Amino acid sequence: MNPLPPPASRLWEASIRKLKYSTILRGSVVPSGAAFDGAAAAATGGDPVTLTPSLSVSSSTSNTIYQYEDGDDDIDSVLDDVDTDDDDVDEASLGEPSHSDQLLPSGDFYQGDLRGDLPHGAGKYLWTDGSMYEGSWRGGRAAGRGKFSWSSGAIYEGDLAGGYMHGQGTYIGELGDTFAGLWANNLRHGRGTQAYVNGDVAADQGMWRPPEVGADQGRRSSRRNSMSSDIDSLVEGEDGGEETRNDRSWVRTPSCMRAPTLPKPGKKQGETISKGHKNYELMLNLQLGIRHAVGRQSAPASLDLKSSAFDPKEKVWTRFPPEGSKHTPPHQSCDFRWKDYCPLVFRTLRKLFDVDPGDYMLSICGDDALLELSSPGKSGSFFYFTNDDKYMIKTMKKAEVKVLLRMLPAYYKHVRSFDNTLVTKFFGLHCVKITGAIQKKVRFVIMGNLFCSNYSIHRRFDLKGSSHGRTTDKPLDQIDETTTLKDLDLNFIFRLEGSWYEDFCRQVDKDYSSSPDNETTQTALEDEEKRKAPVKLGIGMPSRVENVVKNPESESQLIGEPTGEFQDVILFFGIIDILQDYDISKKLEHAYKSMQYDPNSISAVDPKQYCKRFRDFIYRAFSEDVQ
Repeated sequence: MNPLPPPASRLWEASIRKLKYSTILRGSVVPSGAAFDGAAAAATGGDPVTLTPSLSVSSSTSNTIYQYEDGDDDIDSVLDDVDTDDDDVDEASLGEPSHSDQLLPSGDFYQGDLRGDLPHGAGKYLWTDGSMYEGSWRGGRAAGRGKFSWSSGAIYEGDLAGGYMHGQGTYIGELGDTFAGLWANNLRHGRGTQAYVNGDVAADQGMWRPPEVGADQGRRSSRRNSMSSDIDSLVEGEDGGEETRNDRSWVRTPSCMRAPTLPKPGKKQGETISKGHKNYELMLNLQLGIRHAVGRQSAPASLDLKSSAFDPKEKVWTRFPPEGSKHTPPHQSCDFRWKDYCPLVFRTLRKLFDVDPGDYMLSICGDDALLELSSPGKSGSFFYFTNDDKYMIKTMKKAEVKVLLRMLPAYYKHVRSFDNTLVTKFFGLHCVKITGAIQKKVRFVIMGNLFCSNYSIHRRFDLKGSSHGRTTDKPLDQIDETTTLKDLDLNFIFRLEGSWYEDFCRQVDKDYSSSPDNETTQTALEDEEKRKAPVKLGIGMPSRVENVVKNPESESQLIGEPTGEFQDVILFFGIIDILQDYDISKKLEHAYKSMQYDPNSISAVDPKQYCKRFRDFIYRAFSEDVQ
């Protein structure tokens, strides 16, 4: 069997359904076992985001006999219906030329030249099942010379046009049978040489044509069956009539050599910090400090750290005068001092998290400015995002810095032991001290952005497992992809596939067995075709959500009753806000609110109670998909 990867920007041309034969056409080189439900395909129009293909794996073969009739061109009218003309592509209308190394939402990977959003020029496209096309592209279609490799081992190398095998080319089946010759729109067409695994060779000068039904069956059936695993069949009723039972009129062929439009970024959160912004100088100071700290540090020799590296006193102060110094460059900002906390630990954490120092500096200190959220959170902290969405920078209180430094040894040990951890990734802890007339200290931590993705996030949830005040204050018609929804806004259950659910439960238990005092989970979801590509826990996980109905008389009901209505989604989730200490202020908050509300409904509770309540909630909100 030799199934093809998922379809790309659109399905195989509909005109292939115009074949005027009631017998099986055995001329299309299509891996068997991948078929589309024609009705579903027509309904979707080939949109790569909303398409839900109906796949059926089949090993059925046919003993169709090939006949050769010199000069036969009955099929030419069919071939002419298919668009393989790439010369009419208007390059200017496609957009500006660029180069991309990009992971697509489907899990596919494209590396090469672009025009606008489409592959155009030289490029390599790798599908999640291991299939690959490398060669020339034009307007998002394989065109020119190229090589397509199926995951089964079958290979086509030669000319292409409009996404089809078209021109001179060689096809090698997974069993080793070979056809070298002319092709037209994925059909063998014209002169060529067929070589079989058993050593037989046939030289042909024309075009394959199916015989009439019942004509001399079996004469070459054994020879033809040697390539049957890489050849699939197409059937169309005579004059557009009903298809036979064996019909696969929407076969998935190398139309996957037509690349999907590369994803455009979704709506970004925050305001660009440009010149004149109240925090513009703070951003410059932060970027100068990061360049200095990361650029001067050598890569850690080992992941094994001495206890002295975690000493809270292990910090480095550097002064940045505007005119520059022996160790710092001149700059346009104010005079400030820069502090690195436990620099060796965070440098080693970045190595542990596979963060390249150059890419790290480019994300934070590149030409693109940081983005600031329009309003701070309830904690009073400000949040900044890098323009590429990879990193989030949060201002911190002194007490939060102390919590992070206190837990740093245990945190390092934990993330080193469990690379699938859901806990926030920390990359740096710093402080900027403004000197001169305005004395000001700003402490901040650099973290990974949980929602960094090529997907456009549709819904975001901040979940704690408590009910008091846990709903958004926005009316329904104002909720968009930037709105953070809360526990009482959750109107479905997340269903994870069996093995992923087991991994999820196992990791939640591990993360909470060494949990800090207070944690929440943030979850985001994106509608998308479900797939089973390799994924990392909490990052782009294919899943389903099941709608629930809540009791209208119970305002504090967190999880409603399942309805049996499902939707395919992609999930991103992780454990955040782990730096909140259960200090005297939280104890007073708990005591005060407990006199007015149910003590179990409020967020501020004893850490052990918080942990148990939240874990119980998570195991109700997430469950195994038993479809």
